[in-house]
Amino acid sequence: MNKNGIVRFVQIQRAGLRQARWSSSSAVNTNVTSDSNIAKQLKQKNILQLQKRIESIPIENYRNFSIVAHIDHGKSTLSDRLLEITNVITRGNGGERVLDKLEVEKERGITIKAQTCSMFYTDERTGKDYLLHLIDTPGHVDFRDEVSRSYKACNGAILLVDASKGVQSQTVANFYLAYSMGLKLIPVVNKIDLSIADVPKAIEQIENTFEMKEEDILKISSKSGLNVKEDLLPAIIDWIPAPSNNVKDKPFRALLVDSWYDSYMGVVLLVHVVDGTIKKGDRISSATTKSKYDIKEVGIMYPDRVATEKLSFGQVGYIVPGMKNSKDAKIGDTFMQVGFESQTEVLPGFDETKPMVFVGAFPADGIEFKALDDDINRLVLNDKSVCIERETSNALGQGWRLGFLGSLHASVFTERLEKEYGTKLIITQPTVPYMIEYTDGTVKEITNPNEFPTFRKNGSNLNVKKLKEPFVEAIITLPDEYLGNVIKLCDNYRGRQLELKYMSIGMNNKQQVILKYELPLYELVDNFFGKLKSVSQGYATLDYEVSGFRESDIVKLELLVNGTTVDALTTIMHQSKVNKVGSEWVKDFKKFVKSQFYEIVIQARVNNSRIIARETIKARRKDVLAKLHASDVSRRKKLLVKQKEGKKLMKMRSIGNIQINSDAYQEFLRR
Repeated sequence: MNKNGIVRFVQIQRAGLRQARWSSSSAVNTNVTSDSNIAKQLKQKNILQLQKRIESIPIENYRNFSIVAHIDHGKSTLSDRLLEITNVITRGNGGERVLDKLEVEKERGITIKAQTCSMFYTDERTGKDYLLHLIDTPGHVDFRDEVSRSYKACNGAILLVDASKGVQSQTVANFYLAYSMGLKLIPVVNKIDLSIADVPKAIEQIENTFEMKEEDILKISSKSGLNVKEDLLPAIIDWIPAPSNNVKDKPFRALLVDSWYDSYMGVVLLVHVVDGTIKKGDRISSATTKSKYDIKEVGIMYPDRVATEKLSFGQVGYIVPGMKNSKDAKIGDTFMQVGFESQTEVLPGFDETKPMVFVGAFPADGIEFKALDDDINRLVLNDKSVCIERETSNALGQGWRLGFLGSLHASVFTERLEKEYGTKLIITQPTVPYMIEYTDGTVKEITNPNEFPTFRKNGSNLNVKKLKEPFVEAIITLPDEYLGNVIKLCDNYRGRQLELKYMSIGMNNKQQVILKYELPLYELVDNFFGKLKSVSQGYATLDYEVSGFRESDIVKLELLVNGTTVDALTTIMHQSKVNKVGSEWVKDFKKFVKSQFYEIVIQARVNNSRIIARETIKARRKDVLAKLHASDVSRRKKLLVKQKEGKKLMKMRSIGNIQINSDAYQEFLRR
């Protein structure tokens, strides 16, 4: 073959190879496209089947309910069993605590965010299909607003009581909340298969505390599923009423129950549809902000988001309105159909959540402020009850003032920040809001200790008429053998006893007591719960509700270093505690501050006027003679005199010259 023939042969081979590659690529692309189309078709088919089943169920067969219980009485486990029985999930296939979706919820074993899930259930007695909407609620008092919002979308609730622990403080508080909202309650004793369960005594407590009949109380095990399908699900069908006052041809109207931020879809709204229907492409408006939105997607939680063609009155589901700013999602807002605003009555919403525990938050060493600011604001998008504003400290630099519903809420938020974003904060001493009433009639609420009024050297301020602090009404349940210890603890924390009531014989043959106390909120923040558990050997439980502000002898306690206030370590407390706390502060802070080349004075001061405690860190002596020969006596004396004169000058220097590592603040605050 000549040269031209060889070249032609190579060209033909290359052309064939390119054709083969193109054909192969086309085949792959065709297969991928084909698979994608098949997946879309299957998804669309499932949506149509789901929608068809929903439409076949009449409104009278809807049941919206939640679970009322004390923390750790088995709410989440019962939710799992209900989802299994209704074939939403499969047992053993990751089907444990399905509705607890946050990592911190799984680690701590508690529910923090209320979650909803739709279920289809066929009643074996009649063969009728039912659409059940379950809302799993938190049990801890810090997340009470999640509970109250959930109840608003329900017509009934399961009142769950642990057979081994009996009625607890949050059982009582959540019962009265549900009862006040008109929910039909199904009393249920859970964990009856435990070896330490005392079912008769738990039933007796429910009878006496909530005035319920013994024959109405169900006995189940949410862990094994015992009696859940046989007794509980039929009771939900029979006892809980269907949604009422819903008219099909009315304009769309829905209550905003919850919201969260999705990085792909923007703000997702969980709504309870009260009237009409909503589907993709509809336009709705907010009664609060007056903003209008085009609906991008609607669907149900099953247990994750599943898109459907529409949501109808009586359903609890999600909508994606194309909302970009989660601050526009006002919990309790009414959404209505555009063009029918004047004909639509706004639904009664919720009381706005008011943070009651405030902390200063600052970046730990090596963390960039801007990156941490972005992380905090992203987390706040999914926890609207947190309030945030910027602040600056002379000791810790730029930071934030964060407001929470309680101490656990603050702890969970910082843990989520660490787990989900890998960042850490330095958190200051928690404080609560205080009310300042001035002589001119002005009233100001302060949440930052540095905003506390300035007092004169003699401790007076002629402009301030009254200082008030928040109080709570606490409900404590405990075995009577620890009653003396708990009363002593409450009295030491400035409490005032309101009521003492004995219940029926409690669990483990211990008489149960319900104790009501009025306590300052600040005392609850100051490790009251930990000490309560300690003096009752873990048996006492606590629930509380803010009862208002009372006049109180409160003062500002500051920590000074060489005469300058360290603002990050300033707090407000009752006059009776400052001497003890001030002495502890200066001793503790001294442990974390390294000695320097001049004397450091650490003091505790009350109301800018009175020093109540002091500690001194002696100056570290520099070895100025290290490099001298032992025989150079005159040079030796000269250097020692010079060092002595330098020390006198150093005593006049301020905190600005003292190098205190942020680890010192971190260790001090961590105590």
